[in-house]
Amino acid sequence: MNAIPAVASDAPEPRSGEPDGAARSWQERGRALVVRFGPAVWCYAVLKLVGFTVFMKLLSFAGDYAKKPARFGGGANPWDVVASWDGWWYQQVAQFGYHPALVPIPNGPLGYTIEQNSAAFFPLYPGLMRLVSEGTGLGLYGAGMLVSVVASLFAAAGIHAVVEKMTGDVRSGVIAAGLWAIVPGSGAQWAVYSDSLFVALAAWACYAVMTRQWLTAGAITLVAGLNRPTSAALIGAVGLAAIVDLYRRESGVARPLAAMLTAPLGLLGYVGWVGWRTGEWGGYFRIQQDAWMHYFDWGQGTWHAIRGVLLGRADYPYGFPAPDLLATLIVFSLPVLIVLLFRLRPPLVLTAYTLATIVSVLGSLGIFGNVSRYLMPVFPLFIALAVGMRKLSLPVLATVLGTGAVASGWYAGYLIFELGVP
Repeated sequence: MNAIPAVASDAPEPRSGEPDGAARSWQERGRALVVRFGPAVWCYAVLKLVGFTVFMKLLSFAGDYAKKPARFGGGANPWDVVASWDGWWYQQVAQFGYHPALVPIPNGPLGYTIEQNSAAFFPLYPGLMRLVSEGTGLGLYGAGMLVSVVASLFAAAGIHAVVEKMTGDVRSGVIAAGLWAIVPGSGAQWAVYSDSLFVALAAWACYAVMTRQWLTAGAITLVAGLNRPTSAALIGAVGLAAIVDLYRRESGVARPLAAMLTAPLGLLGYVGWVGWRTGEWGGYFRIQQDAWMHYFDWGQGTWHAIRGVLLGRADYPYGFPAPDLLATLIVFSLPVLIVLLFRLRPPLVLTAYTLATIVSVLGSLGIFGNVSRYLMPVFPLFIALAVGMRKLSLPVLATVLGTGAVASGWYAGYLIFELGVP
């Protein structure tokens, strides 16, 4: 039998030490990701670092943290402040798990005993804290900060992706990521809080819907439902977009239907588990109302708070003058931002997500000064600002965003963590 002759190949043999085809492919993908998202992530990170540094300096100048309990905005050093308030509860969940029963807490924020419970805090973020802590050797505080910072970078990339897809303009996406770094509630982005993780999931879920990756959108929204109760707005937006897609038959039937059915499972699963543990199906909502004074009241709390601010009277629950004034200004700016957004004709998923989040925030009773943080996930609101700012020259743009970053150290950090209750 004759030997089969070797077939000559035009492809050059890899040199010693050079990566093979698969490795080169991964390297090329990595470079493409850096080229695409690098400017937005760097813009966000630099602006956020400026604001965070100013925040830490203000805490040091004031020194009030040393006079407060570690759980309520105090600690041995300024760094402890970003792990207080909700951060303390997340660390408790990460370390001890859940105990769905009201627990008396002496010396609360207003000086008297309060009853609260860790079940109000969803499991994804503290679960990641525990996982990262055990995997890296960091304490729960360090693990929580690492998760938040990394998640914030993914959120900046996701916001860039959404804006670039919607507007077709790369520069607008970079500016939008920078604006998210300095919005009024951005102080919670680099803290032991779940906010950055939720925005990362929300942004990429919206992008998946915009690109008709329905299975991905459903999976991401399911995970977001394990992170914060505000995921209800995202679930509704993804579901509505899926229904419209089904009606138009643009992506078939199976994938949009799967996304619509999958999206709410995380939220429903956790709320159902709390109900099972407490022995009543509405157990989670009872804990939210009884322990945290947070429930949907059709906007009565918001109305009384705004009226109190305008009249100069703190005659409403949990009144904090400086944060409440900022929150009032934010509420007054919402109609303008909504109109500007609608002029760009955003995709349905962004419109529904934005409006549902605003309704849930303003329609719920809670600490009014926290409106700035509760509205931080509504990143579509500043897309129009990013589009309008794209024509600015680089020096002017750097001046505008840089000034905002410095100011955010006060209004997004110190104002919320030290002058109010985040």
